[in-house]
Amino acid sequence: MKKLFSLLAIAGMLVFGAANVYAQEGGDSPAAQEQVAPATSQSSVSADQPEEVPIHKAIKTKFIEGGAGFMAFVLIALIIGLAISIERIIYLGLAAPNKEKLLSELEEALNNGGIEEAKNLCRSKRGPLASIFYEGLDRYTDGSRENLAEVEKSIVSYGAVEMGKLEQGVTWINLCISLSPMLGFMGTVIGMIGAFDAIEQAGDISASVVAGGIKVALITTVAGLIAAMILQLFCNYILSKIESITNDMEDASITFVDILIKYAAKR
Repeated sequence: MKKLFSLLAIAGMLVFGAANVYAQEGGDSPAAQEQVAPATSQSSVSADQPEEVPIHKAIKTKFIEGGAGFMAFVLIALIIGLAISIERIIYLGLAAPNKEKLLSELEEALNNGGIEEAKNLCRSKRGPLASIFYEGLDRYTDGSRENLAEVEKSIVSYGAVEMGKLEQGVTWINLCISLSPMLGFMGTVIGMIGAFDAIEQAGDISASVVAGGIKVALITTVAGLIAAMILQLFCNYILSKIESITNDMEDASITFVDILIKYAAKR
């Protein structure tokens, strides 16, 4: 619920920010720039060398030209997707197990203090691997080798639960990836409709009549594709991280069962 409120807050701030940018469009008009232009003759730049525009101003200009109200939806999809992606990256970074160290400490705890000592060790560790080991130890009867099959089943079952936790949010990232180009293509259609409306009103098919609508169509399409590409990079990184953690969990679970078998043989 807290994540949902955070995403809604970000989206609301973005909408108000877009409205503010759209309201300030007049401040970037040539007339306003003439009022703040210096009256000195010190800037004698030739006409064939245009002044370089900062990238943030260029992005702001294209955002307004694409329609601030409509482009805001593409930006909202990008922000929400990035917010979920960053949260997942942080979570997966904390969940990534140091399996060699944990298995070594677990084997030492079993040999020195038995099952209860090993369970206390797993409680003190964070991450999915420690939780899986705890579930296995909780279903093991000390000194018995008969219920090792039950331990393996509990490890597999709880491993699936931990896998689900790792994959939380990926569906929403994929949704934002799908929505971003869709919103861009919708802007394309709306821009072309505007261009044909202009042709109908002017009764002419000159370039100046249709240029505005076509510009809106292209800008929104580019914005949607860029947002989708950025989110796709984050999504692929998250999926590769999940796959790596899953492989470590499976490998460590096999070693964990072997440790339990050795421990049971000594009892």
